[in-house]
Amino acid sequence: MILSIFASSVLTKSILEHIQEGKLQNRKSLAVLIDPDTSNDNIKEVCMLCNSLEVDYIFCGGSLVTQGQTDSCIQLIKQYTKVPVLIFPGNEMHVSNRADGILFLSLVSGRNAEYLIGKQVVSAPFLRRSGLEILSTGYILVDGGRTTTVNYVSQTIPIPSNKPDIAAATAMASEMLGQKLIYMDAGSGAMSPIPAKMVAKVAKSVEAPVIVGGGIDTAEKAFKIFDAGASLVVVGNALEKKPGLLNELIAARDSFKVSSASINNA
Repeated sequence: MILSIFASSVLTKSILEHIQEGKLQNRKSLAVLIDPDTSNDNIKEVCMLCNSLEVDYIFCGGSLVTQGQTDSCIQLIKQYTKVPVLIFPGNEMHVSNRADGILFLSLVSGRNAEYLIGKQVVSAPFLRRSGLEILSTGYILVDGGRTTTVNYVSQTIPIPSNKPDIAAATAMASEMLGQKLIYMDAGSGAMSPIPAKMVAKVAKSVEAPVIVGGGIDTAEKAFKIFDAGASLVVVGNALEKKPGLLNELIAARDSFKVSSASINNA
């Protein structure tokens, strides 16, 4: 019953409105990224964990997802949880109207026109008919210490992790072009997360909520990114190596609820 109330409260407003409201209230959110190529048993296990810990969102996607797997993965997720599901597409084929919404990504940090607008044009007619909530998102790749799948597939160069001004200017341009969310990603398998200094610079430069993923494998790293101004942190394959990590990340997220309550009572 707790899960049902929690999930339905998210969906009483649009997902975008909920994320935007969270930024205004300094309410932090946590998303778990599920790769559709993961085994069904693992997907079920992750969903049950998301239920018990009240994860805010499930992202479904990956850079090398086999065609058709996205739809079946989301169908399976929906059988085991009411947590809102957002598609995190790797290309124009990674779409399904079974999800609650899609991060309509534009790779604003790269110079490959296919990932800036080309693949979006191909998928737009289907998305218009799908009924999915479309969350326009400026996608910024940041160097996480090694070449990731998304770097290779998109053939783009990530922003150096020691160049926060470039990341901030990129985020500002993205917002001026109309994107409602900023997604900063070090990529799956990153050796290190995006520096808190860069996250803070971007968060202070835009009004759009900032999402951060890649290389977040400890609660301490998640806390620093939240504290720097990120509204939503995404964790993916780190959970496979450390199943108990999700409990720690939830604690890091919820620590900001305590801080807000203390401020209000002061």
